[in-house]
Amino acid sequence: MPPIQLSTAVVNAALDSIETTIGASAMLRMFSGSIPADCAAADSGTKLVEMILPSDFYANASARSKALSGSWASTGLAGAGAGTDIGYYRIYNNAGSTCHEQGTVTATGGGGDMTVNNVNIADGQAISITSKTLNGGNA
Repeated sequence: MPPIQLSTAVVNAALDSIETTIGASAMLRMFSGSIPADCAAADSGTKLVEMILPSDFYANASARSKALSGSWASTGLAGAGAGTDIGYYRIYNNAGSTCHEQGTVTATGGGGDMTVNNVNIADGQAISITSKTLNGGNA
């Protein structure tokens, strides 16, 4: 039996609902260490970066894909010390109380769920997200 298939319009609507559910001006945090089992699990590692995302942080979905929108940039926190590798990211609601998305982080071109200009971050060091895309399935 073939798998369920969804139209591009349905997949795009589902992708757009992610930003609606998370809410405007979401909070992005990056941590050292291994990614937790799921968004319901507690943070692990040391918090290295925290930033408030633009009020409209994802572009409208198109062709089963949704990319970041606006500038995603911040600086390393004191916990980063002289330099610590980022292991994963989490996106929370704007109060920072509920994790809604998490994924891997690699340097630009590294193939992670999110790519950054430098995965080794130090206290006060500038960091920018260079790529972040959500893709929908069920073609």
